[in-house]
Amino acid sequence: MNSERFTLPVDEYLALEHVPFYIEDALSQLLEHKEEYTQFGIVRFFADYFNSVRNGNHILFREFSFVKATPYNRSSFLRAFWRSFRQIGKNGDLLTVMEYRSLLQLLCPDFPVELVQKAARIVLMDDAMDCLMSFPDFLYAFQIQFYYEEFFESIAVIYQDLLSGKSPNTVIVPTSFSAEQVTRPATSDTAAQEGVDSPLFCGCIEALCDRYKYSHPPLSSIKEILFQVQRVSFYGFLMAIAKHEGINCDIGSLPSKADLLIDPEMDRELEKLIAQISVSPTSNSSSSTVGHKEPVRKASPRKSLHHRRRIDIESDGSNEETDSSEN
Repeated sequence: MNSERFTLPVDEYLALEHVPFYIEDALSQLLEHKEEYTQFGIVRFFADYFNSVRNGNHILFREFSFVKATPYNRSSFLRAFWRSFRQIGKNGDLLTVMEYRSLLQLLCPDFPVELVQKAARIVLMDDAMDCLMSFPDFLYAFQIQFYYEEFFESIAVIYQDLLSGKSPNTVIVPTSFSAEQVTRPATSDTAAQEGVDSPLFCGCIEALCDRYKYSHPPLSSIKEILFQVQRVSFYGFLMAIAKHEGINCDIGSLPSKADLLIDPEMDRELEKLIAQISVSPTSNSSSSTVGHKEPVRKASPRKSLHHRRRIDIESDGSNEETDSSEN
């Protein structure tokens, strides 16, 4: 539990936890659907709303601006996406960028394709955007890109400046930047350098974190990653963040990679649903009348998550689970 709640003034703590944001949204929702909730009462409405927030279901089918508005919303959306579509990972299916975007839009209709493409670049790199991705590969890359979006935009600027030869003292981080710009090296000489100096890059990131207002990975985890190598590429760094268990735990949305495809609570719910369908009179009569047998769907013979080969941080971010031969 956050110990700052005992030291901060009430107003500052409520703002830090975005409580006014949720109160304003609850009021907006009440006014928008007042005819629907009048019969239940205002107290019942607010109880249902904040129970939904507590359970993390409040982000379902909401606009993207709401989904990304707070760190808790982003975390809740990531968990909802995992729980909704983890069966894809269990089946071993590989999907394209646009197919993953379609899945995201089932939960958030206006989810932007640009964010999905940025996540795919962590896995595939810019020159292989037409390749297929496994669900675990995409999910962990998407998690860090979505949760730390503003932070990655900032360090992309730092990386590009260091790559172009600027002194760390002259590096300036603008308020907005697209990480896609770093996919094109400045010159052939800088491209041959295979990234930037890791300790130098780490020092610039540390200075950024000291004054950063958005969410960012723990500085200790960033140092752990960068101190392992002398030089690092931008997407090699992002891939290492995506695979770091400590950073995954800090976000708190997804289980460890070993438990990614395991969700006992959801499995119990599915078993109950299947049991209800199996004893339904309608389903029994229709199956006996038609006599149609459902085909058995076989899982794709893909490598399991446990066989995933470790990729060195200096690599270009490609992954053994990603099938680059399929288009």
